[in-house]
Amino acid sequence: MSEPGAAPGLADVARRWAARLADTDGVSLPPEELEQLLHDFARNAVAEAEAARDAALRRFTTLYSTAPIGIAMADPDGTIVEVNKELGKFLGHRPDRLRGRRLTELGFDDRDCEKLATGLAELAETDLEEFADRVRLAHADDAGVWADIVLTRLPGDRPGTLYPVLMAADANEVHTLQETLRHQSIHDSLTGLSNASRFRTLLESALSPSARGQIALVYLDLDGFKVINDGLGAGVGDAVLRGVAKKLKEAFAEHDALVARLSGDGFAVLLRGELTPPQVIALVETALEDLAEPIYIGEHGVGVSASAGIVVRDVRDGGVEDIERAAEIALHRAKEAGKAQWMLFDPELDARDRARYRLGAEIAGALENGQFELIYQPTVKLANPDEIAAVNAGLRWHHPELGELPAEEFFPLADTTGMTIPLGKWLLTESLRATARWRERYGDAAPDVCIRLPNRLAIEPDLVAMVKEELDRNELPAKALRLCTDSDSILDPRGEVLDSLTVLADLGAKLVLTVQGSADLELIPQHRLSVQHVILSGPVVDALADGEPEIAARHLDQLITRARELKLRIGAEGVRSHEQAERLRRHGVIAARGAFVAETATGDEVDQLIEQHTDATVTG
Repeated sequence: MSEPGAAPGLADVARRWAARLADTDGVSLPPEELEQLLHDFARNAVAEAEAARDAALRRFTTLYSTAPIGIAMADPDGTIVEVNKELGKFLGHRPDRLRGRRLTELGFDDRDCEKLATGLAELAETDLEEFADRVRLAHADDAGVWADIVLTRLPGDRPGTLYPVLMAADANEVHTLQETLRHQSIHDSLTGLSNASRFRTLLESALSPSARGQIALVYLDLDGFKVINDGLGAGVGDAVLRGVAKKLKEAFAEHDALVARLSGDGFAVLLRGELTPPQVIALVETALEDLAEPIYIGEHGVGVSASAGIVVRDVRDGGVEDIERAAEIALHRAKEAGKAQWMLFDPELDARDRARYRLGAEIAGALENGQFELIYQPTVKLANPDEIAAVNAGLRWHHPELGELPAEEFFPLADTTGMTIPLGKWLLTESLRATARWRERYGDAAPDVCIRLPNRLAIEPDLVAMVKEELDRNELPAKALRLCTDSDSILDPRGEVLDSLTVLADLGAKLVLTVQGSADLELIPQHRLSVQHVILSGPVVDALADGEPEIAARHLDQLITRARELKLRIGAEGVRSHEQAERLRRHGVIAARGAFVAETATGDEVDQLIEQHTDATVTG
């Protein structure tokens, strides 16, 4: 029997089980009573299950409707059947306007729609439980809004059915912050150009093994930018840099170039494609012309110039370090050549420079290993050529591979590598040691030693103390030392050469000035130099090598007359023959050196010369 209102299916189940249990041994209840008990049990079980289902449904509905993220549920085909308020609010639509659309249609553009389609396909075809990505969803105002989305599937009403669900969280602020941080990490904050890090990354990419074609790298440095910063202030300097950045971007805009700021006033341009040096040079010349036009900042019309180093080559001709080094070298040459111009990298010139730089780097080891020696050039009195007036001391390098190298080949490199002072000290020390040996052997008949101090040593604060220490160590009077200089050294703006020479003259050393004309000679009274000897050099001496032209002779006479007025002793260098020496003597030159005596002499050779001349003087 069944209870009124009970579900027929439930009553039939209860009746069948009651009949079966009634046939079981040990059951004493009649079938009707047993059926009622089972019916009550089943009804209670169903009621509890339905209550649990209803509670779960209410919880899901509440969570779905109040969730702080947008949710869209679709049927198995991906058509949206339900949308919560948050998703409607996020996308600017009423929820009912989104129902009936496909989940993939929520993307902002084709790329976003493709991402959604890919996620749904992966859920359907794999064991993936969820798919997550950041995409732009279409907003009602035709804009795209960034969302962090999760796609998953929920079981349906029928067994085996699964329904796609999209959950979307607002990612606009996070995405904007990430984009801002990404932009700041690869761009220069002042100019907005790419920074050095991004520039190098893209340069590496441009030179990857798969790259083809040509590449051009241009390094640019503003000339004298410190003057702008110091004269007008850092604020104006920053504005100038922004103006320069704008001009560079415009100058290379049509060529898909990457323009970057590498340092304070250093910029770089990277071009790729089918390029030739003339094409790139034309672009750089245009850019330099544009930069030369004043940049107006308030009431200031600031003019700037730039130097540029250019490299154009095939992408397979070396790596990043090679092309960067080439651009730096070309830029350095442009600045050395006078600034405000460009210089194209020259591989052959670079090969020669590499050899020179290697030579400069070897100076320290060569000095330590005894590869330098003193060489001498004796100066004789023209009235008595057998009498040596002084000996000029210099350095020569016995290079193990290149042979004998004169001072003019390595002293400029020593300036670059910081070895000028050690070389100059060694020259001074060894020269005075030799002078002490001559004076010990020949007494007052021994010649003075004359040293041309390198400029860097001449401005060394410890020079005076150094000279005095070496004179004292060798027990030499200061008058035994002659210090030779020239007009360029006296006028050198890098240091106080004059002060050093004046103090040394006060100690008793003799100052010698090399002159080539009247202007050089007039430096003596102009700067009140304590000069006692002048050495005529260059054209004024060379003009009398093969004869005695009237104009040259007149010029020589004028110089000698003026030197005598200044109470100076007059010598000459570069004298090639006895005939030339005689012509100079007749005009008033009292001493000379050059090939007519000896071009150069080693220590042993000069000892023999001094001995011969001393013996000749005594005999005479």
